[in-house]
Amino acid sequence: MMKKYTKITAICTLIGICVFSFFACTDEYIDEADLYAIDSETFFNSEKDYYNALVGAYDPLQSTSINVLMGEIASNNTLCGGESATDVPGYQQVDDMIHTPVNAQLKNLWNWMFGGVNRAAYIIEFKDKTDFEGKDIILGEAYFLRAYYNFELVKWFGAIPIKPSGRFSVNDEKSIPRSPVNEVYKLIEEDLKIAIASLSYSAPQVGRATKGSAQALLGKVYLYQDKFEQSAAVLEDLIQNGPFQLESDYKKIFEFSGENGVGSVFEVQYTDVQGAGFGCIQCSEGNVAVGFQGVRGYEGPDFTSGFSFNVPVQEVVDAFEDGDNRKDVAILDIVAWAAATGAEYTTGYEHTGYFNRKYLPRTRSANAAGDLNLTNPNNYRAIRYADVLLMASEAFARKDGPDFGKSQTYLNLVRRRAFGDTNHDITDSGQNLVQAIWKERRVELVGEGHHFFDLVRTGRGTNIPGFVPNKHEVFPIPFEEIQFSQGNWSQNPGY
Repeated sequence: MMKKYTKITAICTLIGICVFSFFACTDEYIDEADLYAIDSETFFNSEKDYYNALVGAYDPLQSTSINVLMGEIASNNTLCGGESATDVPGYQQVDDMIHTPVNAQLKNLWNWMFGGVNRAAYIIEFKDKTDFEGKDIILGEAYFLRAYYNFELVKWFGAIPIKPSGRFSVNDEKSIPRSPVNEVYKLIEEDLKIAIASLSYSAPQVGRATKGSAQALLGKVYLYQDKFEQSAAVLEDLIQNGPFQLESDYKKIFEFSGENGVGSVFEVQYTDVQGAGFGCIQCSEGNVAVGFQGVRGYEGPDFTSGFSFNVPVQEVVDAFEDGDNRKDVAILDIVAWAAATGAEYTTGYEHTGYFNRKYLPRTRSANAAGDLNLTNPNNYRAIRYADVLLMASEAFARKDGPDFGKSQTYLNLVRRRAFGDTNHDITDSGQNLVQAIWKERRVELVGEGHHFFDLVRTGRGTNIPGFVPNKHEVFPIPFEEIQFSQGNWSQNPGY
């Protein structure tokens, strides 16, 4: 927590995740010298034990860099890019909507998110073993984290196995079914309500979840289910009573100086103090997605080079209106930048001339550990206050008995920051207002991994080239998991 989630060596054995592929966190998480047997009889006997387990439950959040990168690539905002058409085939397939159950990147996402579920569930399973002051906060965060990981899984894969009472264990994949999506969401909602009741708006350490984090995620969970009345209610409470506000300077948000700012509702913390290699990118304390999105062969001011993945297309660049100050913050036009600064670069596969400036690798010390491309310390702004306002705006516009005035108010707060005036306020109502909100979400949140899921949940998936309705709304369950279940789980339709 704070700025760094400390790796807990042997935490994988401690929490029992590495028992089979379904929950694999891979044994790269384990220091062989520190392997030892530990169970509930010798653990959760002190506040320190609960805290260390909580650190372990936060740790897989850093692996969500793959969710963000691949989520953006899956949308119509970007092309995959990279060095060639065979550079990280899993990403290339998702970009072209030709992915299958045999996809290493989807398998990683499945494994790492279920690893997070199980780590949080371990704390919840032994929530009553030892009492100490402040335990409610740790438990509240555990419930939030389990909800966060399960939400990622249900977004990507639809129906998934859930186990409300504790951890998954060996052979559960053969007996526990994939729960329907509505049951998964019900568990997520229950977990977040507990988190909201347990947490306050201030956290013991920077980077830990708060009541506001849980409210925002619950509002999003409701929105994804078209529960607009409930979404509007919880988000309105957060807006009226929470401590968050829009950062006045949009340019600052994605710089190091803007980390954990007034508009950050929940932020995944990264550092460059522990390196990694391509054999274990999830071992990095850095934001792996940042190096992947860097300008190939770059030499110049402000940024460092990278692998030129996730390149924005002209369509999303053109989605910004004239006078929108967010455009140059979100999109780096490398041709114009090179002409203005003298920067040099090379081009990669599917080069568009544009890069995701929000998460480009910034110039920093060369003393970082490991491969510099895999250890960028850029935090991921997982939930921003602008997103909260736009979700609330949509919920108020789409609920029964809509409140178009309130919807316009929240939408226009975001637009006034973008344009620096009130001349661009939206006064529409009805479906025209909803369309304006969806357009605003795209340009406000471009490059942050949300647009694919916005398109899917609102029935606009066919805007994505190659998208097949009734198939591509979710991704395939990894082939190995279907095999391990021995007939207990069926594959998603179309795969």
